[in-house]
Amino acid sequence: MDRSALIEAVGRRTAGGGELSADQIGRVVDALFGTVAEAGAIAETLKTGGAVTLVGFGSFHQKDGEAALRPGKALNEFVNDEVGRAG
Repeated sequence: MDRSALIEAVGRRTAGGGELSADQIGRVVDALFGTVAEAGAIAETLKTGGAVTLVGFGSFHQKDGEAALRPGKALNEFVNDEVGRAG
């Protein structure tokens, strides 16, 4: 999924909740993830040695000097079709 597809998918998911335009969603995506010209909030936090945690999704952090994502339990379960299974 590229940036345009992400913006379109977010637009479909939020269509009934507030009528966000593609431009508005694009600005939010850029603010989070950054652009070629300007770092986003996640990159800025990692550069200062911090981590960004999105409960259920996972955390962005530095590992051995590189940016990494540690997936959360909910994300792993969804990707592996394990949602709702008793463990």
